[in-house]
Amino acid sequence: MLELYNFPMSTCSQKVRIVLAEKGLDWVDHRIESGEHLKPEYLKLNPNGVVPTLVHDGVPIIDSSVICEYLDEVFPQSSTTPPDAFGRAQMRAWLRYIEEVPTPAVRYPSFNRVLVHNLKKMSKEAFDKAADARPLRKHFYHRMGQTGFPQEDIDAAMWDLKQTCGRVETALAETGGPWIMGRQFTLADVCLVPTLDRMEDLGYAAMWEKGHKHVTDWWARIQARSSYKTTYYKGARFSDTYGALMRETAAA
Repeated sequence: MLELYNFPMSTCSQKVRIVLAEKGLDWVDHRIESGEHLKPEYLKLNPNGVVPTLVHDGVPIIDSSVICEYLDEVFPQSSTTPPDAFGRAQMRAWLRYIEEVPTPAVRYPSFNRVLVHNLKKMSKEAFDKAADARPLRKHFYHRMGQTGFPQEDIDAAMWDLKQTCGRVETALAETGGPWIMGRQFTLADVCLVPTLDRMEDLGYAAMWEKGHKHVTDWWARIQARSSYKTTYYKGARFSDTYGALMRETAAA
């Protein structure tokens, strides 16, 4: 039995949902509501206090990239991992890069454009308590505060995202595609999808549409996959819930 504790708009949850869909696996969808990831019962499953958490036959597996690799190992059908050791090493190098560069980078415009607006309504005491309750995101929240990240942080994040588009463009050109590592659709593709989808949702698609033809074509192929359509149901994007706010902040 597979159970996934996840949040519809969480980019880390989305990449696990993509793998589950690629493999055609049945799973129980536990959708976490706001604040539930910090409750004691959830922290027993995942002491990091983040989503997603996979529970397989009663045993919790945490960290989205670890979950993706676990699913590919335990359910080898429709494999998203290269069959040879060198290929796996190349894929894992991509996974580490994606985890360390674009995945954290996209959080900065995400919070500044959307999520910080809910925090503005809180008292300073309530905000500090909420920030301090986060096992892994305490310093992130305090850096952001209730007014958003400073421009230098946003500029650094956007630089990282632009670098990512450039690296993927080069890889697709060198391998001949259609996927990042060549002919096989791998976890390198899966784990990048939520970042690009979030960027597109926030209005930054021009970052690859202007000058990165290979990334643009790759993105079209991604969006045509049934796993993408299954993962991005109504409510999985910021614009589904915060559309008016996003238009307002874009205008500002």
